[in-house]
Amino acid sequence: MSEENLAASEKELSDAVDEVLNEATAVVDEVATLTADLQRLQAEYANYRKRVDRDRQSTTEFAFIAVISELLPVLDDLDRAAQHGELTGGFKAVADRINSIVEKLGLSKFAEAPVPFNPEIHEALTHETSSEVSEPTASKILQPGYKFKDRVIRPARVAVTDPEVSA
Repeated sequence: MSEENLAASEKELSDAVDEVLNEATAVVDEVATLTADLQRLQAEYANYRKRVDRDRQSTTEFAFIAVISELLPVLDDLDRAAQHGELTGGFKAVADRINSIVEKLGLSKFAEAPVPFNPEIHEALTHETSSEVSEPTASKILQPGYKFKDRVIRPARVAVTDPEVSA
């Protein structure tokens, strides 16, 4: 073989190798692109599932809150009946059962006094002044408040005692 033929063969071989490498690089690039697309779609789907689960949970909580809010006057009536000694016999058993069911669902009553006034959980109905307090204080609970899990459904209605202002 002559040197010209050898050089031409090497040139053909080199061109063939370069062509195969270019094709392989194109295939690898396509696989990398498809892999990135797949990873992006998987991440989008995971985020979608989390958002749907979160929305489903909040929708369920809103439905519970709507139903429980309608029951609050009944719970208030049961509390007043208990305070006046009118809960006896079978009616007391029904009242206890209703209270246990709403507590099991996540409703809790709060009615502590005296505590510092907190506008996030208290609704002030009356104001008084006194030298016995150093900060606005919910001194008397007029109507208990209710929370569903950590969300205030109804603030406690309270009488607030403010510190006396010295002139």
